[in-house]
Amino acid sequence: MVLKDERIQAAIDNWAPRFVANGVDVNDFQRIVARLERWDEWCRAWSECGAVHAQLGEEAEARGHYTSAAQHYVQAAITYHFGKYLFVERPDELRAAHEQVIRLYQKALPYLDPPGERVAIPYEGGDTMYGILRKPWHTPRPPVVILIPGLDSVKEELHFYGHDFLARGMAVLAIDGPGQGEMEFRHPMRHDYEVPVGCAIDYLEGRTDVDATRVGLMGVILGGYYAPRAAAFEPRVRAAIGIAGAYKLADGFARRPMLTRAAFVHRLKAPDEAAARLMLEQFDLTGVMARVTCPLLIVMGRQDRLIAPEDAERIVAEAGGEAELWMFEDGNHVCNNIIYKYRPQQADWMRAQLCR
Repeated sequence: MVLKDERIQAAIDNWAPRFVANGVDVNDFQRIVARLERWDEWCRAWSECGAVHAQLGEEAEARGHYTSAAQHYVQAAITYHFGKYLFVERPDELRAAHEQVIRLYQKALPYLDPPGERVAIPYEGGDTMYGILRKPWHTPRPPVVILIPGLDSVKEELHFYGHDFLARGMAVLAIDGPGQGEMEFRHPMRHDYEVPVGCAIDYLEGRTDVDATRVGLMGVILGGYYAPRAAAFEPRVRAAIGIAGAYKLADGFARRPMLTRAAFVHRLKAPDEAAARLMLEQFDLTGVMARVTCPLLIVMGRQDRLIAPEDAERIVAEAGGEAELWMFEDGNHVCNNIIYKYRPQQADWMRAQLCR
């Protein structure tokens, strides 16, 4: 396989295990990347594949095969997502693909097991933050785990993370915060993620079918920074999990893949990389971790090439309360090559915190 564009190779080298771990069919992945030569073909190729899955969903739904329809629609949404996730150079294509992510995942919601609900969460300035709420069967007023995406992920990508929590009697609320998913077009990323988390908990407090006194957080990559940060300043958080989060996002900015740097510029709404690097100085856990007094779990792979494993060690060392570090010596970025070693286990850990 000859790849002429280094950005395609960077996507494969850094994120291939993530695609498969989060729901992309490995055969789709291999077929798509094998024929790509230029990065500007990326979103179109993934969108064409997503359209195939969407059509299968429509055919299944028309026949009354609702379980199959849900599977196809989720597959379609995830496939479209990975077409747009770092495709910031062409915002029109990115937005068109993301609209398909929202539309197709929403079509799956009533047919999921358990079903999902698209929820509107009041945000600052009269704006709205959207989320997906799923509740376990036969569990009255379950605790809730808020799922926090990262720089290039969205609430829909966290679908399979939610399964393990749901199976253990916890509801999940996946959100798009500022600079993420549905909010990336209106709001830049913000370092003080306790604000959107607080809005989400305010919303949960207004519902009678979940227990908003038992709320946990799970965040991935940038979300792995957001979850500890929010736990430090939002006292209603009962427990938090951070996966592959950085201690200081500005550190090592120049060494990150060009796709990641471009995404930071786009989602910070910065004019250029120098400005983005300066804005990221606020994304810093120095002096913050001592405020975290709820139980905290940090997950990291020693082979992570994008986030320094030492960041995880520092986050745990400075935490003010009970904190655990699961450092996997064979784990890559987000430990996506060994998800069986931590995803079920982190759900067990969260259940022990929220159900005790």
